[in-house]
Amino acid sequence: MPSTMGRLRRRLLTPSVTETLLETRGFHRKTPEAQKLLETIGSRFLEGYGHAMAAGGTAEAEEHLEAIPERFRGFAYEGAGMGYAVRDGLPGGGRNGVERLLAGRGGAHVYMVYVGIGWAMARLPRFRWADVDSLDPLLRWLVLDGYGFHQAYFRTDKYVHRKYRDERFPWPAHDFPSYTGQAIDQGVGRALWFVCGTDAGLVASTIEGFPKERRADLYSGAGLAATYAGGCDKEELALLREQAGPHRGALAQGSAFAAEARLRAGLLVPHTAEATRVLCGMEPEEAARITQEVRPREAAGSGPLPAYELWRRAIAERIAAGTEHR
Repeated sequence: MPSTMGRLRRRLLTPSVTETLLETRGFHRKTPEAQKLLETIGSRFLEGYGHAMAAGGTAEAEEHLEAIPERFRGFAYEGAGMGYAVRDGLPGGGRNGVERLLAGRGGAHVYMVYVGIGWAMARLPRFRWADVDSLDPLLRWLVLDGYGFHQAYFRTDKYVHRKYRDERFPWPAHDFPSYTGQAIDQGVGRALWFVCGTDAGLVASTIEGFPKERRADLYSGAGLAATYAGGCDKEELALLREQAGPHRGALAQGSAFAAEARLRAGLLVPHTAEATRVLCGMEPEEAARITQEVRPREAAGSGPLPAYELWRRAIAERIAAGTEHR
């Protein structure tokens, strides 16, 4: 049972579910079904956040998180990642909550938890940010993905319509500072799936309005969201693939990441398989396996690009090579 302090924390610090409504956000509403899906994702995210805020320990939070339906459980863990990162950053809020979450069942959702840390980064003052140096040096770029998603979702006019980019983002890890804008753009691209209401054509046309050098990262994020969240049929996915043109590899890489995230957590659902068949030209198990086969041995990276970016490129190249021989 949540303590009195936990219940108070949840009540005072959990955003209203109305903030996730497409009408509130001014997002495109493609169909009632797509709208319901995206709003359910938002409410499940906040549910996970609320459990993290209220729980006396991570085991208590996990009990609630594991009861959430498979399709939405990953989003709840993303919310919990944000919740524990916020708690860790608050005076008296607790310590090492994110670490404990990842040491338990949250470890299977590491990609989503890292993204959730980025949401917290967008809400906390800089001196309260999580210690990203303590995170996996390969995966910690997902924190910036989460930050980018948050900014595009809540500051849509600036980050989407006016196409603002954080060129001098104060990345706490201090490694590869020139790459931070790309990592943030990957989150912006993921958010476009929500901003555009899962309308694949609108997602593509919106991305095409950004400078050319940003489109690959945006398509990568869109591919991840289309595969993990769903919300469209195979004809729309084929349209997205066609519109991506020279960025089909980035689109496929994002899709493969989503497949790996769902399979790692045991949350594979039908729309994920449909998406990888269209965007990657293969089953989700094969796409996920590729992400692990080409995963860099040296997580910190060397040279002008972080290992994370080299990993993403290797995934895209392997998928392209595999589909060429079919």
